[in-house]
Amino acid sequence: MIDELLAEAERRHALQLADGVQLLAASALVRRPFDPGLPLVLVPTGEAPVPTEQAEAFQSDTLPGRDAHATDPLELLRSLYGGFHPALSLGQAPDATLATLTTDELAGRPWLVPALVGAENAASPHGLPWLVARLRAPDGCPWDREQTHLSLRKFLLEESYEVYDALERGATPQLAEELGDLLLQIVLHAHYASEEGVFDLSDVYRSVVTKIVRRHPHVFGDVEARSVDQVVRNWEQIKAQERADTTVAEQQPGMAAAFAGLSRSLPALAYAQEMQERAASLGYDWPDVVGIADKIAEETAELTAATDATARAEEFGDLLLVLTNLGRRLGVDAEAALRAASAKFAARFAHVERLAAERGVVLRDLSPAALDELWHDAKAATGRAAPVGAR
Repeated sequence: MIDELLAEAERRHALQLADGVQLLAASALVRRPFDPGLPLVLVPTGEAPVPTEQAEAFQSDTLPGRDAHATDPLELLRSLYGGFHPALSLGQAPDATLATLTTDELAGRPWLVPALVGAENAASPHGLPWLVARLRAPDGCPWDREQTHLSLRKFLLEESYEVYDALERGATPQLAEELGDLLLQIVLHAHYASEEGVFDLSDVYRSVVTKIVRRHPHVFGDVEARSVDQVVRNWEQIKAQERADTTVAEQQPGMAAAFAGLSRSLPALAYAQEMQERAASLGYDWPDVVGIADKIAEETAELTAATDATARAEEFGDLLLVLTNLGRRLGVDAEAALRAASAKFAARFAHVERLAAERGVVLRDLSPAALDELWHDAKAATGRAAPVGAR
C-alpha cells in the first residue's frame, strides 16, 4: 500500500523520492518531528509503519517545541504551512487545501503535503538558518554581509534586555517576538563560525544538550536529589568540577578558578550575585542573614567616614556588594529587584509631575515639605511603599 502511494505521488505530483520524503500517519503528527521543508506523505493510521520506541522512561504525548499547537493534527499543519497550502490527494478523492480539509478526511485518506521552500518554511527549526545564509550570500544583504561576531555584540545585549523586560509580563505574543530576535543573534553567530569552518548550529545544540544532561545526573543518571537544595548543590559541584578541569589557557587572566567563565560583560549586579553564588557553593558564605546585616552596618559606617571621592567610591562599591549578597541569601534577584524599584520610582515620579501640573506649581521651586506632600500623595495613589532611595 505504501509503495503504491509513493509511486502515485511520484507519477501524479512529480515527487522526487531521491530528494527525500517524510511518511507519517495523521495521528502521529503531534508527537513526531517532521520538517515542512520536505514533502510529507500522510497515510491512514492503519497503513502507517509502527515505530520502534526507544527505551526511555519519559515519553511525551506531544512533540516538545510544537506542543502549544499540537492538540489537533490538522491545526498543527495549518500553523506550520498556512491554511492555503495544498493537500494533494493520493487516490480518487479531489485535492484540497489545509483550510478546507476536515479532521476525518485528513485521518481517513492518504495525502501529499508539498514542501515549503526557502523563507516560506518560517516555522521550521531550519527556516531561520536558511534565512541567515541567504542574507550572507553574495547576492544577499550588503549590511548583513559586513557583520562580524564583534560588530553584533551590542545587538546581542540589546535583544537580551528586551527579552528580560518582556518576561515581566509572562507568556505573551511580544515575548515570542523578542525570543525570536534573540534566537536570530544565536543563529547569526553560529553561521559566522560555520563560514570559518569552526562549528555550526548543530554543535551549539549538541553542546548545550550534553552539558545539561551531564548536570542532571538525578534525571539522566543514578544520583538521587529529593529537594531543590540538593539539586542546586549537585549542580554547583558539577560546575565546579568542570571549571577545575578547564586548562589554565582557557581561563580568564587574573580570574579565580571558581569564577572562570563568568562574563565581565554582565550587568554589575548580576555579575556580583553570580560571583557570590559560586563562592557560597564552595562554603564561602555567612551562616545566616544576621551576619550580612552586620556587615551592611559596618560598610555603611565606613562609607559615611570616607573623606575623599576615591574612598567613597570604593566603600560604596563594598556596600553594594554586601547588599547584593543579602538579596542572594533572601532569594531575591538583585538585578530584577533594582529594575522593579526603578520602574516603581519612575511611575510615582510621573504621578508627582502630574500633580504638580494640576496644581500649577514647578517642582524645582517647591520646598522639601511640599515635595514630600506630593510624593506621599503619589504613594497613596499608586500603592505600596516607596522603593529604597526614594524620598
